Amino acid sequence: MTKRPDLLDARAAALAVDDDLDPAAYRGEDWDDEIDHYDGDQLDREERAALRRVAGLSTELADITEVEYRQLRLERVVLAGVWTEGTVEDAENSIRELAALAETAGSTVLDGVLQRRTRPDPATYLGKGKAGELRDIVLAEGADTVICDGELAPGQRRALEDVVKVKVIDRTALILDIFAQHAKSREGKAQVELAQLQYLLPRLRGWGESMSRQAGGRVAGGEGIGSRGPGETKIELDRRRINSRISKLKRDIAGMKTGRDTMRQHRKARHVPSVAIAGYTNAGKSSILNRITGAGVLVQNQLFATLDPTVRRARTADGRDYTLVDTVGFVRSLPHQLVEAFRSTLEEVGDADLLLHVVDGSHPDPEGQIAAVREVLAQIEGASDLPEIIVVNKADAADPETLDRLTRTHRDAVVVSARTGQGIDRLLEIVAARLPKPDVELEVLLPYDRGDLLSRLHEHGEVLDLEHLAEGTRVRAKVHEHALGDLAAYRV
Repeated sequence: MTKRPDLLDARAAALAVDDDLDPAAYRGEDWDDEIDHYDGDQLDREERAALRRVAGLSTELADITEVEYRQLRLERVVLAGVWTEGTVEDAENSIRELAALAETAGSTVLDGVLQRRTRPDPATYLGKGKAGELRDIVLAEGADTVICDGELAPGQRRALEDVVKVKVIDRTALILDIFAQHAKSREGKAQVELAQLQYLLPRLRGWGESMSRQAGGRVAGGEGIGSRGPGETKIELDRRRINSRISKLKRDIAGMKTGRDTMRQHRKARHVPSVAIAGYTNAGKSSILNRITGAGVLVQNQLFATLDPTVRRARTADGRDYTLVDTVGFVRSLPHQLVEAFRSTLEEVGDADLLLHVVDGSHPDPEGQIAAVREVLAQIEGASDLPEIIVVNKADAADPETLDRLTRTHRDAVVVSARTGQGIDRLLEIVAARLPKPDVELEVLLPYDRGDLLSRLHEHGEVLDLEHLAEGTRVRAKVHEHALGDLAAYRV
């Protein structure tokens, strides 16, 4: 495979991984006498053996528990990914997104590498030989952390840490760390802590002799009495504390959900339509909310700047009120722990009448963003069936060819720029047209002392004709069936 000068380094050389292979194979000698047996889709030998350097992108393990160890701050990191499917551009975009996540968490990205494999190594993720190369890169760069672009099994992470000799975390742990930094509300903090503890529980570990597992009799070299280490006790203590904390957080979140449900039911009782703004992280959802409502929500060019949902009221050009709900952004391979923990928050999306699916038009892979968001929405009850409007944001920075491709693929797509205001008026027209409309037409004669009923018609209905007579106000309007109430007594 050809190297990309802007992404690859000459260091991506073929090295022997399997001790059974003749080293001559790595000196380019002729292999024509070998018999080629087809065994599924095979990768090129050069790709299999190479560790790609993605350009632009040493703490020793101490005698501490996993809980204490995970509290070390991420600072100088090397990224590592396994490219199993798709194109090299897809793999590089994924590593770049991981770099953006790491920088959002407060890290300095020193280097990034990709390995081409049919599947991640079940033991050390990259494979034993490549893990050794990764250790050399970590030492050369002076990194204190390796971040893998995927979710590692507990055994994979332990084995890779034992090779590279620095802390190893995966994409899931990184996203959880970002959520923990950005959570502001009491409910948001509780949801993030719950997700972190559920992720950490099966990954508890201790190092060193004082953290050794309990042993007795002839175990541990036959030393018998006196060989029992305190490690098992300390790990079990951590495990019990985590389980107790998880139970408490679940009770607390259930209590907070009651308050959120009450507010939602109050809005439903008043029959105010709801529009949910969802999309990939950093697509510009909060910017669109601010542009439409002047909400003043925090806007930053940063992943997961918004975690707590914001509800603001807006009004259509014909005077109908509705609410706009800004929700947490999604990301590729969003940790399932977060989907579960934020389920009560994400229910705001499922209960909406209309979904604004915001896409970053300037992103290298906007179609991948759309697919990732829809994958998460499929896990939320009622969200996948909502009427959807694709809102392609950042039109001022996007490639015109990309915008044209998106509008041809998604015929209902609206191209906007929250920064400049381009397309916002068109978006508001489409929202007004897609919101539930009054469907019951009636004509009433309202006494002048029932101004409250006339106000209700303006607020919840669509006034078609209005005439002031001597005996009262004659109104022809369309209303929702639920809004009839006292109006039925004055029908003519």
